[in-house]
Amino acid sequence: MGESKPLASPEIITFGCRLNTYESEVMRGHAISAGMTNAVIINSCAVTKEAERQARQAVRRAKRENPDARIIVTGCAAQTNPDQFTKMPEVDQVLGNMEKLEPTAFDLNNTERVQVNDIMSAEETAGHLIEGFDGRARAFLQIQNGCNHRCTFCIIPYGRGNSRSVPLGAIVDQARSLTRNGYKEFVLTGVDITAYGEDLPGQPTLGQMCRRLLAAVPEIERLRLSSLDPVEVDDDLWRLIEKEPRLMPHLHISLQAGDDMVLKRMKRRHLRADVYAFVEKARRLRPDVVFGADIIAGFPTETDEMAANSLRLVEECDIAYMHVFPYSARPGTPAAKMPQVPGDLRKIRAAALREAGDRNLARFLNTLVGTEQQVLVENETTGRTTHYAPVEFAFTSTGGAIIPVIISGTDGKKLYARPRVEANVA
Repeated sequence: MGESKPLASPEIITFGCRLNTYESEVMRGHAISAGMTNAVIINSCAVTKEAERQARQAVRRAKRENPDARIIVTGCAAQTNPDQFTKMPEVDQVLGNMEKLEPTAFDLNNTERVQVNDIMSAEETAGHLIEGFDGRARAFLQIQNGCNHRCTFCIIPYGRGNSRSVPLGAIVDQARSLTRNGYKEFVLTGVDITAYGEDLPGQPTLGQMCRRLLAAVPEIERLRLSSLDPVEVDDDLWRLIEKEPRLMPHLHISLQAGDDMVLKRMKRRHLRADVYAFVEKARRLRPDVVFGADIIAGFPTETDEMAANSLRLVEECDIAYMHVFPYSARPGTPAAKMPQVPGDLRKIRAAALREAGDRNLARFLNTLVGTEQQVLVENETTGRTTHYAPVEFAFTSTGGAIIPVIISGTDGKKLYARPRVEANVA
């Protein structure tokens, strides 16, 4: 095996959410500006034990493949449990979620090994201007960070702090910069985006901000929202869902469970009926809308009947894009002290939820066969429709372009497309 070559620029390995993806680009800019080379930065996630295990595994692999590189670990797992990384001999530096966004953290003379401060002291979210996203066709816009709620299963507020919103001016500046660099589709990201504006002067809502953003930056062709709390959608956002074609007909629900007792034990803000009402109203206003959802399988105390209620909600609300997580106990959270569901049962329930989502997705994809769709090209031969349906092309096209295609078939998991005559294909 030959000797490894020093990395000419910092490599960034990102786990977890879209907010981490955005922040990885901020770090990339800071590291390059500082002249950092031969470094691997691991931006970790703390949602589950598995996510933390993957981060540690990435550390060991990075050191094995780049033995002379500087290994930096940051992100939510580094913020909530820095000791697990400081104990690893491969790690040169551990940065908290505040520190990772500061240019000084990447100064080559900054050799302090552990830099993790109290995230609850964070009072604002700085507007970082980035030029683009490495290898990605769509852009992520950070509009908010942190969370004021304390769901019993969730460690993220302790990794992200309390809710802080990005002022509209900074969001608009970032969007304009990215549209100048060719980005046509944007995803608004944060930890709890429906809390947007609560801490800003005048308390603008998420819907008001979206309306003003789209008016200020008409070059935005497609706007997507990350996870929504079903009881916190404001009137302006409902009007956009109904009337704004640039707001994509794909809504992702922060569901977590479909049983009222489980939802109460989770300390969620909604009940089962609220989800049905949200789905019904969205479909009435935007008949072609499609839904995704996050859901936890096997939450502590969940009975077979409670699990069946969640499964039935997924089926009856026709949720097509399922993000299913078998419950993972997070030390320090109330749910970790509740009576636990056996691990094998959690996996069985998770599989049932995924299968229901797969059936819903296959049925939805089938309705698109024979139609013309506008697709954002993600790489030369794949892309996503306005409904976020994955598409494989029988031709090649330019990444980042939005092109019209004819949907020729589906395998139940993705669509197949041929070019429309006028399409921009190679």
